[in-house]
Amino acid sequence: MLSRFLTRQRSTLLAAAFASTLTAGMAQAANDQIHFLVPGGAGGGWDSTARGVGEALTKSGLIERASFENLSGGGGGKAIANLIEKADQSHGTLMVNSTPIVISSLSKVFPQSFRDLKPIAAVVGDYGAFVVPTSSKYMTFTEVVSDFNNDPRSVSIAGGSARGSMDHLVAAMAFKAAGGDARRLKYVAYDAGGTAMAGILSGEANILSTGFSEALVLANAGEVRILAITGDERSATAPDVPTLKELGYDASFLNWRGFFGAPTLSDAEADEYANVLSKMYDTAEWEVVRDRNGWTEVFKPRADFVAFLENQETVIGDLMRELGFLR
Repeated sequence: MLSRFLTRQRSTLLAAAFASTLTAGMAQAANDQIHFLVPGGAGGGWDSTARGVGEALTKSGLIERASFENLSGGGGGKAIANLIEKADQSHGTLMVNSTPIVISSLSKVFPQSFRDLKPIAAVVGDYGAFVVPTSSKYMTFTEVVSDFNNDPRSVSIAGGSARGSMDHLVAAMAFKAAGGDARRLKYVAYDAGGTAMAGILSGEANILSTGFSEALVLANAGEVRILAITGDERSATAPDVPTLKELGYDASFLNWRGFFGAPTLSDAEADEYANVLSKMYDTAEWEVVRDRNGWTEVFKPRADFVAFLENQETVIGDLMRELGFLR
């Protein structure tokens, strides 16, 4: 009888030890490989952020492998729905997103919001930029403002997304700060940044409203001039480009980019992902990626990220109501 008791006790101890080892192994394995889900096509801001972070994490040895999946559609809604539907099988997945998740949720482009996911952390920020072809008559943003204030319909702004989206709202914010009637802004919507760029090169629009990192690529290729950015101060990556505030227009904007997990992700798993992203900032590999893209670091983990998102809903919602996009 004592023998049977000892056998049962030994089995229980072995099972407990195995469970403990398994739990520790699962915690460690969570960051051995990260699958990055990108809600848009290759080459855009979401894609470059996911791939840049994956590059820094793997080259620095913080994780062993990174994989990437582009799942575009529905303004990002397809990827969000996919992550929710496959939540239990997606604990190794991080979806990249940015300010548009707030805008699209407010405007009901898709029914979900950030509250339906597990916010992990905001990682980088990208200023807005106003860009013209090198052949443009505009040499400064002040000249654009002058023409707009004299005749709003004489200035057309291209953006790689629909009316009421981020490119549109950033432009509206800038011209409002410059004393113009932002509701009269002539916004030409394109289905991607590349086609919007083609639009200003062909003369269909005068100015491109886009992200600073994307504008840098175009400027370095000699195709455009960047007239102004929406940062609080100049970027070291393009020190000759003024900010709106420098020009006398009290407006600034930073498009955060960050990561979300499946809604069934535990707090412990979410904390682990936030921790590995935090460690990334101290690596030389991250500095290379960050500087190459002209990104600003805006690390906001977990609870700070949620509070930030809630504040963005209020600020962006107020602007959208003022412009007539929300009631």
